[in-house]
Amino acid sequence: MNVKIKFLGGARTVTGSKYLLEFDNDYEVLVDCGLFQGLKQYRLRNWDPLPIDVSKIDAIILTHAHIDHSGYLPRIVKDGFRGPVYCTTATAALLDIMLRDAAKLQEEEAAFARKKGYSKHEHPQPLFNTEDTLATLELLKSTDYGSITQLNPHISFGFFDAGHILGSAILRMNLKGEQQEKTMIFSGDLGRYDQPLLSDPTTMHQADILVVESTYGNRLNDNNGIENTFASYINQGLERGGCIIIPSFAVGRTQLLLYFFMRLMEKGQIPKIPVYVDSPMAISTTALYKKFAEYHKLSPYELNGASVFDYPMFHYYKTQESSINLNNIKKNAIIISASGMCTGGRILHHLYNRLKRRNDTLLFAGYQAEGTRGRRILDGESTSRIFGHDVPVKCHVEYLDGLSAHGDKDDLMKWLSGFSEAPKLTFVTHGEESSSKALAESIRSQMRWSNVFVPEYLESFELFRRI
Repeated sequence: MNVKIKFLGGARTVTGSKYLLEFDNDYEVLVDCGLFQGLKQYRLRNWDPLPIDVSKIDAIILTHAHIDHSGYLPRIVKDGFRGPVYCTTATAALLDIMLRDAAKLQEEEAAFARKKGYSKHEHPQPLFNTEDTLATLELLKSTDYGSITQLNPHISFGFFDAGHILGSAILRMNLKGEQQEKTMIFSGDLGRYDQPLLSDPTTMHQADILVVESTYGNRLNDNNGIENTFASYINQGLERGGCIIIPSFAVGRTQLLLYFFMRLMEKGQIPKIPVYVDSPMAISTTALYKKFAEYHKLSPYELNGASVFDYPMFHYYKTQESSINLNNIKKNAIIISASGMCTGGRILHHLYNRLKRRNDTLLFAGYQAEGTRGRRILDGESTSRIFGHDVPVKCHVEYLDGLSAHGDKDDLMKWLSGFSEAPKLTFVTHGEESSSKALAESIRSQMRWSNVFVPEYLESFELFRRI
C-alpha cells in the first residue's frame, strides 16, 4: 500500500486545517475540513475550488468542532462530497450548533452585502447555506474515545482525548499493509495540562508519521496567578465607571470564563455584579457541558447543589431584543459575547456601540489571529471598521494571557516527550509560519528528531511505499 499526504490548509497558517491522505490512488481520507479565517489572502481560499475532486474523498475524520477544523464541511458537501464524516459524540453535538450558526452568518453577511452594496459582486452569495449544513449533519457518524472504527480492511482509527475543547480528539490511524503495519497520529489541537475544565492531552507513545499543531509553538502562556490577574483587570475596569466587554469563543472559553467569575465572586476578589452571556451559540454549548459530563472535569465544582453555570449572577440572553437592551447599561456589568476574534456575531454590535465609550473596557481573553479585527484592535488600531463605519477606539483595551485552550510550547514539548522514539516523519502544522518553524527547531534540537518538516500550502509528501 502506497500512502501520500497533501496539505490543503493549516500549513504555515493557524487556520483552514485540511490534510488529504491518498491510499494506493483508490481510497482518500480527509483529516479535518477547516474554514480559512484571518487575513484576506487566507479567507479568499475558501472561495477557490479545492485542487482535488471532492466526490472521490471516501471519508472525512474530524479532530474537533472548531470552525478552523470543521467549518468548510458544508461547502465540501455543496461541492459534491457524500461520504461519512467521523467525529466524537460531543463533537457531533457541537457541530449541530456551530455549523448551523456558521450558515446563518454566511447568509446574513451575503444579505447585508447585497443591501449595502459594498460587495464587488452584483449578487453576493454565501459560501454555503442552511440547506448545505443540514445535508452535512446527516453525514455525521460519531464514536467515543478509545473505540476503534474500521474504514476498510486496511485502515482503522481511534480517537483519544486532546484536552482542547469539549470532544476534541487526537487521531490515531492504523494502516495494515501486505507486509507491515504502520501508525499515523494527528494531534488535532492540544490543550493545556492541569486546567480546571478538561483532562490532560492523552499521552501517545509511538507513531511512524506524526502531524502536530504549533499554534503556540514559539511562546509560553504563564497561568500562574491567573485568578489574581483576572480579578485585577475586572476591578480596574469597574473602577473606571463603565462596563467590561469580553469577546469570547462560544466553545470552551465562555465556559472557562464563567467558572473563573464564579470562583472570583465567591472568594470576594471581585464584586458580585451581573455577567451577561450574549451569544446563543455559547448558551447552547454551555448546555452541552451539562449533557456530556464525562467529557470534562467540572462535576466536582458544585455550588449549593447547582451547576457552576447556574450561578445566580449569570444571565443568558438569546434574543436579539435582549441583546440590544444591553446597550443601555452604562456601568457595573460584564458582557461576554462571540465571536472570540471579533470577526462576526453579536460582539460586533457591542463593539459598534462601546468602542467609543472611554469608561468601558474591552478585555481580550484569547488568542487573536493575524488579520482579524480583534488582532488589529489589540495591536493599537485607532478605528475599527464595523458595518461600513469607522468606529473610533476610545475605550480601554486589555489582554489577559494564560486562558488559552491551546497548549503552549512547554505543553507541546511535554506531549511530544511521551513518544518512545522519533517518528519516521514529523510535520509541524496549524501555526503561523514563525511559530511552526520555532517548534520544528525545538523538536530537532531538544528531541533530537530528524525529518521534521514545516509543509507549504498544497505541498505533498510520500509517506509509505509498498507497506
